[in-house]
Parts: sequence; structure tokens; C-alpha cells
Amino acid sequence: MSDASNARSHSLTLSTLALLTLPQILWAGNAIVGRLVVDLVPPLMFNFLRWSLASLVLLPLAAWVLSPGSGLWAHRWRFAWLSLFSVGAYNALQYMALQTSSPINMTLVGSSMPIWMQLVGRVFFKEPVSRRQMAGSLLSIAGVVLVLSRGSLDTLRNFHLLPGDFYILMATICWAIYSWMLVRPQGEPQAIRGDWAAFLFAQTLYGSVWAGLFAVGETALSDHPIVWGWPLGLALLFVVIGPAVLAYRSWGAAVRRAGPTIASFFICFIPFFTAMLSALLLGEMPQLYHGAAFLLLIGGVMVASKR
Repeated sequence: MSDASNARSHSLTLSTLALLTLPQILWAGNAIVGRLVVDLVPPLMFNFLRWSLASLVLLPLAAWVLSPGSGLWAHRWRFAWLSLFSVGAYNALQYMALQTSSPINMTLVGSSMPIWMQLVGRVFFKEPVSRRQMAGSLLSIAGVVLVLSRGSLDTLRNFHLLPGDFYILMATICWAIYSWMLVRPQGEPQAIRGDWAAFLFAQTLYGSVWAGLFAVGETALSDHPIVWGWPLGLALLFVVIGPAVLAYRSWGAAVRRAGPTIASFFICFIPFFTAMLSALLLGEMPQLYHGAAFLLLIGGVMVASKR
């Protein structure tokens, strides 16, 4: 990339700021909606319905990917692994976390992503970790501990992971693995990688298979019924059009404009938007420790990102 194009890609215009902010609002909304439908649909079935419907939405934009010569089938294991750690596992674990954790807690714990990104990069991809990154990780860990302890020393002394806390930690690790796989492509067809709709469609196809297998297992082990009706229909409409398609499209365009480093700062705004939406829709008012944890997480990312 030339110096001119690199400078241009890191300019923050109003339209770029809008593209960076929109996904955070939609992903915060995804946490809220996931909590609202807890009694309407099992979490793994909800994930399967979400991504199966997203595949149908993307089909008109990327139907050519299904052709024998597109590279989708020749690189099936690559797309299968990508989709397992993103569509299949990450989103499923998020919805499972919301069964016992609040949206605010879930998104704050999820903001510990820099920690897991560094650990996964160092252990599995031999990526070096700088001192600043280690310092940033310590701040982020402090924020996560504050959330998990609910701001209480007594809770910290008698601490044990709730199922929801454990699931979201597992989800962040899955997303870290997925992210490193994205920046370490292994012969993926350029035609698919270069087309946002085609690349997402390829992942939703294989991801729907993973999600379907998990949903079948959930159905066999649980008697949680699906309550069909307009509330579930509206929830699916939102998570398919918003967090699953529009957010990914906006995020991809924003990263190309601003660069991944600047864009990564905006992920820390998800807990802020989640807190606002939780207070508005769920009556779950943020606590003082949520604000303190948010500042620690922001500080950790800023320290780790400096050169």
C-alpha cells in the first residue's frame, strides 16, 4: 500500500466514524435481544435460526459462490474452521452466556479481547508481545476481575465463575482464534476474500451446519420449547439484518478506511451502548463498578496500542 493510500485509509471522516460506530450499537443490541428471547427459544437454536436466515439474505448477493469453480468447496476445511470459531461457537456461546449473565457483564467481559488476542497470537502463531501490550493486558485483566467480582471484595474472596461468565470467556477465546486466522490466510480464493458478501456467505453456509449440529444436541438434551410468535420473529429480523449482515458490512468498510488499529478502539464502546440499551429496555441499571471496569478496559487497549 502506498503512503498516500495508507494515510487516506486512516482518516476519520464523519462517514467513517458512522461506519465504525454503527456495528457497536448493533452488536450491543444483539446482547439485549439475546437476553429478551431467553424464554422464547433455546440459545443454540436461536443461533442456528439467526445464521440460517442470514445465509438466505446473503444468497442473492453471493449466489456465485455456490458454483463449483468459486473455490468454496475446494477450500472447505478452511471455511469450516473459520465458521466454527465465529458463527458456530462464538455466537452460540454468547447466547448461552445470556442465560445467566447480564448484557452489561457479558460485553464488559468480552472487552477483555486484547488479553486473549495476545495470548492466542503468542502461543499458537508465535507473535511477539511487547511490554506495552503486557501492561495493557494487566489493566484489562483488572477490569475483567472487577466485573466478575461485581465490585465486592467478599465476592472476590469467594469467587467462582457463573456459567454465563465462563461461556463469554470461551467466546472471546474463540473470536481471538478466528481473528488470527483472518490475518493469516491460507490460500483462500481472492475473489471470495475480496467480496464482503461472498466471504460472509461462505462462513454462514458452513457456520449454519455447525450451528445446526449444536442445536440438534441441545434439543436432545433439553425440553426448552420454541415460542413462535411476533416477538421471536421481530428478534430474528433484527439479529439477521442488523448484527449479522449490516454490522459486518459496515465494519468491513470502516476497517478498510480507518485501518484495524484505530477501528479496534471502537470495540470498547460496545459496553457503553449495552449499558444504555439495558437501562432503557431491561431496567438493568449500570453500577459504579461497571464504569470503573470500562475505564480500565479502555486504558488497557490504549496502552497496548501505543508504539
